[in-house]
Amino acid sequence: MLTLLAGGRVIDPVNGRDEAGDVWMRDGRIVDAPRETRPDATYDATGKIVMAGAIDIHSHIAGWNVNTARLLLPEYHRAAMARPATTPLSYAGWSTFETGGRYATMGFTTVVEPAVSPHYALHAHLELADTPIIDKATLAMLGNDDYLLSLLRAKESESAIEDYVAWVLEMSRSIGIKVVNPGGAAAFKENVRAFSLDDVVPHYGISSRQIVKALQRAVNKLGVPHPLHVHCNNLGLAGNVETALETIEAAEGLPLHLAHLQFYSYGSDGERGFSSAAARLAEAVNAAAAAVTVDVGQVMFGPTVTSSADVLRQFNARHRARPKKWLILDGDANGAGIVPYEYRRSDFYNAVQWAVGLELFLLIDDPERVFFTTDHPNGAPFTSYPEIFALLMSRDLRAKWIADLPSAAMAVTTLPSIRREYTLPEIAVMTRAAPARLFGLTDRGHLGAGAVADVAVYEDDADRAKMFRAAALVFKDGELVVRDGGVLRHTWGRALTVAPQRDRAVDRRMKDYYEERYGLADDLFKVPADALGRPEPFEVVPCRP
Repeated sequence: MLTLLAGGRVIDPVNGRDEAGDVWMRDGRIVDAPRETRPDATYDATGKIVMAGAIDIHSHIAGWNVNTARLLLPEYHRAAMARPATTPLSYAGWSTFETGGRYATMGFTTVVEPAVSPHYALHAHLELADTPIIDKATLAMLGNDDYLLSLLRAKESESAIEDYVAWVLEMSRSIGIKVVNPGGAAAFKENVRAFSLDDVVPHYGISSRQIVKALQRAVNKLGVPHPLHVHCNNLGLAGNVETALETIEAAEGLPLHLAHLQFYSYGSDGERGFSSAAARLAEAVNAAAAAVTVDVGQVMFGPTVTSSADVLRQFNARHRARPKKWLILDGDANGAGIVPYEYRRSDFYNAVQWAVGLELFLLIDDPERVFFTTDHPNGAPFTSYPEIFALLMSRDLRAKWIADLPSAAMAVTTLPSIRREYTLPEIAVMTRAAPARLFGLTDRGHLGAGAVADVAVYEDDADRAKMFRAAALVFKDGELVVRDGGVLRHTWGRALTVAPQRDRAVDRRMKDYYEERYGLADDLFKVPADALGRPEPFEVVPCRP
């Protein structure tokens, strides 16, 4: 089927387009304008904004953390209502099914779940297979697991670590590797309650820095497009900017991605010993050039839940739970910590956090290196994205918000003095072109010939929050799935994975390890394609040679 989107303002930074023009689609792909051929369907986009489908690189939408949070907080979703006649899990509360639809109505067509324990990967993929419309991917968590720490303690070769990382990626069907408070969860099991970059994991005798460097080298050597995705030590603590700066310095020119940087951008100045250090950190990111990328983890005001595999941090934060209930699962490797929280406008610390995120967005120069996230649901639900776009694009709107916040909080940030406003092309870079490049997705994030026909069309409304909240049209693989902010039909996307080369001798080592350590076959933890109940559920993203 040949489809024409006619006359819209096409914003496609990858291909240098910001102009009134057409976009053609055939059989799920973008194509060049055909000669002397009439389209089967035409949609008038005159006066509208046309972009590629958006990509969210860091959003917790599946896995045992997410489901535990749902169970802990039934009052936050429809599961608190009377029991329906049938209750399939994919329809319970704010579910996998609803997640796909809500993303699609905002024009998002690809989402990455950034924290999946390899041993629970099958469960996460089963949920994602029930998440309609969007394509998805997972990051496998390493860095607190016994096998890796044992390799490092035994001073095994870099190639042995590379083979293990490659095995985990294939077993879990992931697109990359994440490390969460490297070594911190393992240290927590030994009653350690604070853990920094050069602290040593009890029993294993290796530092957090050594874990990061080993995984960073392995991911890079394997040619995995996405660099090591790092959740740093000391999340949320006053003065933790020093940890973030040390981690940036530790990159040493190799690619490294720092997740939800807002939570590491705190100084200790002022009467309350808590201040923004975003300007200092943004300067370091700017100076690090292409070696370091970051996502923000923007805070917005309102109730949410913090859900993290950083059990050490979550245990220390449990006393600030709002409402007063929390849960720590000190399980295999990272475990999980669920602590509900409400960010309040009147709270000095919350107001500083809100400002810090916006400072990072506005002070990091290159929109190709700063990525749009709220660390859903930790900073805010992903449904708050339209309001954040509006704040980035209007200093007047920011000023109105600032006027309603504690003046003492704004005095320890630079936000009131920042004049920058994001443009629509910069939004397109940050949410489309750059995320695709970060994950090696050459066929999305742009509207050039050969790209997947994931397209979002918006009314060009001066109210940017209204504009981005409900897309006028969304096409997924060339099929119209959203009109005027309403879902028309549910399609089923794919899970994006990588499969780097490895020495197959590691397969025998892993088989022996699981039999000795757990008394189980390692096959029990692998994700078979035929378990998901979808045709062609996976798509392999090529690694660099």
